[in-house]
Amino acid sequence: MSMKNTKKILEEKLKSRILILDGAMGTMIQAYCLEEKDFRGSRFKEHPCDLKGNNDLLTLTKAQMIYDIHLSFLEAGADIIETNTFNSTSISQADYQLEDIVYELNLEGAKNARRAVQDIEKQDPHHPRFVAGAIGPTSKTATMSPEVNNPGFRNVSFDDLVRTYTESIRGLIDGGVDILLIETVFDTLNCKAAIFAVLEYFEKNHIALPIMISGTITDASGRTLSGQTPEAFWYSVRHAKPIAIGLNCALGAKELRAHIEAISNVADCAVSIYPNAGLPNEMGEYDDTPEEMADVLKDFASQGWLNFVGGCCGTTPDHIRAMQMPWQAFLPGKFPNTNLSWRWPVLSL
Repeated sequence: MSMKNTKKILEEKLKSRILILDGAMGTMIQAYCLEEKDFRGSRFKEHPCDLKGNNDLLTLTKAQMIYDIHLSFLEAGADIIETNTFNSTSISQADYQLEDIVYELNLEGAKNARRAVQDIEKQDPHHPRFVAGAIGPTSKTATMSPEVNNPGFRNVSFDDLVRTYTESIRGLIDGGVDILLIETVFDTLNCKAAIFAVLEYFEKNHIALPIMISGTITDASGRTLSGQTPEAFWYSVRHAKPIAIGLNCALGAKELRAHIEAISNVADCAVSIYPNAGLPNEMGEYDDTPEEMADVLKDFASQGWLNFVGGCCGTTPDHIRAMQMPWQAFLPGKFPNTNLSWRWPVLSL
């Protein structure tokens, strides 16, 4: 699918219905109860540090399993699946001493998701699907000090972030993603570095892809970890001219109601939401059933707040499947953002 066709198809689809994102890759991986040897595979058998928990590495050592998870979300009705690259940055992979394979993680993550999309489209060629290259926040924050007694200290710079994001972006685009998704933004300065890296890469390589940006509200304060309200977050990143702005993770759908409304009221682009399946219980698990979550999101849709919807932590293909039918009742007139003249960055496609 060409970049020009991606833009055109997204525009047309957003005029008629809400598009469905996938659910939680991490939740699905946990169900396999993997051990250290599974993460290592044969290639990393002698690696000097523990690798269990490095889910992105499974793209290389358990590629078929990751493919199967992608396919399960597509079969459940997802229009867009995310690559298994949330932590595929040199900053995050440094925790596992795997900074040297970051490009490969992104490249193969994109190829794996693309293969799943191509296979599902063979079964249903009249329903195009899309691959979103997942760009996570990294494990460091540019705004705040990690040392309480030294508030002026930062363990990462803006330039450091730009470099690590650029490496990831190159792999995702070379692997064939349709969309770049800067997600789970807890620090807007990190997000700005990602945006800078994306736009600079577009300009240097004479390309452009749709950009989606999704922040995370960390607690009942209604702010990101770096202290911004949803409205302030939007105004800080709108220069990227994203196809969609929204929220994901941290809270359940019910707890995000006021915050997604706030973004919908100010954004001049489409709006996305993919919340957790409720708040984690005392065992760290998520209790919202597919039906409960779909009912809450259906209410949001009825208010005209949503253009993209999916699930984050705790959500499975059953959650995504439950989101499909309710959205068909809402016609374009109830969508606040579908009649936009999309403003694409850097280049006009």
